[in-house]
Amino acid sequence: MTSTLAPNPLRKGLSSSRITDPCSVVFFGASGDLTKRMLMPAMWNLRLNDILPENYAVVGFSRSKFSDDEFRELMRKGIEEFSRSGPPKDPLWNDFAKHISYVSGGFDDPAAYANLREALERNDREFGTAGNRLFYLSTPPSVFATIVEQLDAAGLGPRDNKTGWSRIIVEKPFGTDLESARALQAEVSKVFDEKLIYRIDHYLGKEPVQDIMALRFANIIFEPIWNRRYVDSVQITAAETVGVEGRGGYYDNAGALRDMIQNHVMNLLALVAMEPPVASDADSIRDEKYKVLRAVRPIDPIRVTLDSARGQYDAGSIGGKPVPGYREEPDVRPDSNTETYAAVKLLIDNWRWADVPFYLRSGKRLGHKNSEIAIRFRSLPHRLFGEAGDSLDNNVLVMKIQPEEGISLRFNAKVPGPKMHIRSVSMDFNYGTGFGVVSAPAYERLIGDAMRGDATLFTRWDAVETAWQIVMPILERWTETIDESFPNYSAGSQGPPSSDRMLAMDGREWRKI
Repeated sequence: MTSTLAPNPLRKGLSSSRITDPCSVVFFGASGDLTKRMLMPAMWNLRLNDILPENYAVVGFSRSKFSDDEFRELMRKGIEEFSRSGPPKDPLWNDFAKHISYVSGGFDDPAAYANLREALERNDREFGTAGNRLFYLSTPPSVFATIVEQLDAAGLGPRDNKTGWSRIIVEKPFGTDLESARALQAEVSKVFDEKLIYRIDHYLGKEPVQDIMALRFANIIFEPIWNRRYVDSVQITAAETVGVEGRGGYYDNAGALRDMIQNHVMNLLALVAMEPPVASDADSIRDEKYKVLRAVRPIDPIRVTLDSARGQYDAGSIGGKPVPGYREEPDVRPDSNTETYAAVKLLIDNWRWADVPFYLRSGKRLGHKNSEIAIRFRSLPHRLFGEAGDSLDNNVLVMKIQPEEGISLRFNAKVPGPKMHIRSVSMDFNYGTGFGVVSAPAYERLIGDAMRGDATLFTRWDAVETAWQIVMPILERWTETIDESFPNYSAGSQGPPSSDRMLAMDGREWRKI
C-alpha cells in the first residue's frame, strides 16, 4: 500500500548518508556494558538505515570467553533491549550477524592480537574490508596504552597497514588530570598520529549540540548580537536525576568535575563562544574551539572558593521514590570527599566575550534531567512600555539538548487589552516535531563519522590539554581540602546552596532545573 503522507518539506533534497569506505570495526572491551547498550545497537541501526558501507565487519575483543555464535547472541539480546529500533528481525539480522566475530584474550596478550590480526585479514578476504580498520577502545583508560602498544607489536598499527587506513577511537576520560593526560597522549601518539586519533565525547554527537553552529552561522539574525554588547551571561547545565548507577568504584575516583565539566560541558562552552571558522572542515572548526579555550582566564587558586562550588547528594526523593545518599551507594567510601555536583564560573579574555561570565554546572540526583545552554541577553537600556507592576524579563535564547531537543526564545509581548501590560512569552522549536524524525543516538553519528574520517565532532589533543589546564586549580584545591559540609544537597533538589551563592555574588541566579 502506498503511503498517503506528504513528504516533510524540511527534509527535501537531503542526500544519502551512506558511508563509502569499506571497514572493519573492532570493539575492545566488547563484553562490557557500553558495547551492549550503545555501540552494537548503534552499528545495527547504521545497518538498518542503510548507512554502513556495503563491505563491513565487526569484531569484538575482550577477556570473556565466547564463541562467535555466543557473542552474536549476546549482542542480539543487547540490541533487543536497548536499540531504538526494537528487536532485530530476519533476514537482515541473520545477514548482519554473519559480519560479527569475536576474539578472546587479555589486553596484554600478544597471542590474542595475533588472533585479531587473523580475524581482520579474514574480513578483508570474505567481506572486502580492504585493510581499513577502526579500533574502538571502550575500556578503562588504564589499559589504553597497553592496547596501543600491542596493536603496534602485532603489525596492526598504521605504520604496518600498507593496504588501507587504521584509526583509533578513545573513550573518555582521557586521563584523570593534566599529568596523566599528557602521559597517555605520549604513549598513544607513538603509534597513531593525531589525525588518526578520535577522542569521543558523546555529547558532541547529539543533534542539538551540532545545531549550535547551524544556529549561529546559518542565521544572520543571531551573529550580530552574539557578543558582550548584548549578552549578559551564559549558563550551561548538564543535570541528571540518576545516581552512580552501579559505577560507584569508578565515580568515587572521578567526580563531577572530571566526569562532566572538563569534557562535555567545556566542549559546549567552546561551541557557543567560538569565532566563525574559515571553512566547515574539521580542523577549521577545531582551531576555533581551541582558541576559545586558550582565551579562558586562568583561575587564580585563591579564588577557587569564589568561582566554583561543589556538592554531594544526600538521601532524598526522585519522581516520588526515595533514593539513598551518595555515601550509601555501593562501592562508595562512607566518608567520601568526591563531589557529585560541580559549578564553575569562567571568563573569556577576548574582544567578543570580555567580562561576560560563563556559568557551568553539572550534577547527579538533581530535580530534573535537563541539559541546556541559556544565553541571557542584557536588560533594556530604557523602559518605555508596561505598567508599573509589570516586570520586563531579560530575553533568553535556550538551546535544549536533553531530554527535550530544540530551541526556545523568550521575549516580551503586550497582553491583549486596553492597557499596555507586558508579559514574558516563549517561542519554541522542537526537532522531532519540526523535522518529523526522532534524532539518532549520538554514538550512531560519531561511529559513522569516524568510519568516514570526519573528525569534526571529536576532540583534538590541544583542546583536551587546555581543558585540563583550566580545571586543575579547582581539582587540586578540592583534592587537598575536605568539604565538611558533605552531603550538602538532597536528592531531587536544585543542588547545594554554595552554587546559588556563587551567582548571587554577581547579582544573578541559576535557571530552575
